[in-house]
Amino acid sequence: MNVYANPTMRNSGVVAFARGDVNGDHIPDHVYVTGFKQSDVSIIQNMTLVVQDGATGRYISIPLKENMGYDPMVFLGDFTEDGVRDILLTIPSGGSGGTTYNYIYSFVHNTPLLLFDSDVYNKRYQYKVTYKDYYKVEVLSKLNNTKYIIDLSLRVPDYLNEIYNTDGKLITPINGWVDPISGLYPVDFDANKLYELLVYQQIAGKYHADSLGYIQNRLKWNGYMFALDYQDLAIFGSQ
Repeated sequence: MNVYANPTMRNSGVVAFARGDVNGDHIPDHVYVTGFKQSDVSIIQNMTLVVQDGATGRYISIPLKENMGYDPMVFLGDFTEDGVRDILLTIPSGGSGGTTYNYIYSFVHNTPLLLFDSDVYNKRYQYKVTYKDYYKVEVLSKLNNTKYIIDLSLRVPDYLNEIYNTDGKLITPINGWVDPISGLYPVDFDANKLYELLVYQQIAGKYHADSLGYIQNRLKWNGYMFALDYQDLAIFGSQ
């Protein structure tokens, strides 16, 4: 089984685990996340990714840039088409935005190589969210220079009356924003045992709880990085 998160963590020790060949020698390895927490409900601190070579028993520790969060999850799958499973680590931040820290490591020949870093992604994928006249919101994805229009006309009158005059013109300029990664999922779209990434980012309007929808980016390994393969914008059915 590729994914395991321990629901009964002790105060310190292993907080997530997965088993599979990640170094390419065809012998299953053990992949751990270790950390410390003061109680069952507290944040996990000082998380470290640890790989135990299944053949030799040797442990290799990989320090994490963002090492605090809740209930980390480990997934093992091939993202680079080299036939060896890579290590995807997801750490929920616990913040009000529901954002996550995400890392993907290759571990071929017991050499850790960082393939994906959510902080690098968040800096690269930038957006501009602008309310427009006549009950519209424009979302600009700067990386690929693509614009999307969200129609607000079916929102409840109380919401619209705070933003628009009776003629549909904005009362005052309003800008929203797009969160950092709100969810990242490995998906085998082609059923060929090669995984791509589906990345969600929440679009916020007047305030964070005023969610307008999600940017959905599909990323594919191109030989040296995860590049944008497909993008769309999804809105909630209730809107």
